[in-house]
Amino acid sequence: MTAMPSAALQPPDVICLGEVLIDFMPAGPAQPGVIGAFDPAPGGAPANVAVGLARLGVRSAFMGRTAADGFGRFLARALTGAGVDASRLRLVPDAKTPVAFVSLDEEGEREFLFYGEPMAGFSSADLDFDAVASARLLHSGSIGLIDQSARDAGLLAVETARRNGRLVSFDANLRLALWPDRDTAERLIRQGIAAASIVKLSDEELEFLTGSADPDSAGRSLWHEDLRLLVVTQGRNGCTFLTADTSGHVPGIAVTAVDTTGAGDAFVAAMLAGILEDVDTAFTPGRLRDICHFANAAGALTTTTPGAIPSLPDRAAIDRLLGR
Repeated sequence: MTAMPSAALQPPDVICLGEVLIDFMPAGPAQPGVIGAFDPAPGGAPANVAVGLARLGVRSAFMGRTAADGFGRFLARALTGAGVDASRLRLVPDAKTPVAFVSLDEEGEREFLFYGEPMAGFSSADLDFDAVASARLLHSGSIGLIDQSARDAGLLAVETARRNGRLVSFDANLRLALWPDRDTAERLIRQGIAAASIVKLSDEELEFLTGSADPDSAGRSLWHEDLRLLVVTQGRNGCTFLTADTSGHVPGIAVTAVDTTGAGDAFVAAMLAGILEDVDTAFTPGRLRDICHFANAAGALTTTTPGAIPSLPDRAAIDRLLGR
């Protein structure tokens, strides 16, 4: 088992725990029902968030597992090259690097075809408890809850973060094809939400969990006493945020979209970066409107270029879009 060398000189502010994989993107305009050539791009939602944070100047680290093969080394180099501390990414000889082929279904919507176990056998033995305890925030997503050993490890990491007074962020990130059935997906995603202080989900995921896509009423049904922020992303229509005592809608930003892969992860990275700028004021309505406006811009920019990690914007690009 090999750990990647650390590129960070200081402890990370954010630990992103979960899957890292290769997204094979269509090498040209995608058409429903047509299979052509594919280009590899590093991906995996928590890995995308780690890169998005690094590009916004936040010290981020990735904790996960992949294979000690050419694909795995490609992913490790991509993270390190993007400024992410990859010292807690384990490259193991007895695994296969997970991959996902991105195509369009007959309705023109994105379709992910996954091969391999997304968490590559991640378990509690792969956790760095000291790093989780010292980071300001732990971020993870629902895919890490599918496999039993990875789920046990993830929940243990969350418990460690909470015990040390750290923020815990969770992205519903529903990929139903990876789950054994809908009921298991709903139950465990709800479990992830119940353990988090910050939750992001799309309007489709909200409807999956509650039967309604209305952010105010349906989102409020997921609320619990330890939750500080729930954000529902609504594509080009922006997002809606909920706190314990208020809610607000922040309109989207119009761009010419090419590929929406990674847009939600860019949103999460920008949102977390904004929160960490000043946690004491981050959950007030005025600050949340500014944070969500910035995060909407990050998500919008990501749709203008194919792929996830290659398209994640830096702060200067977001500021240009916002006319700053």
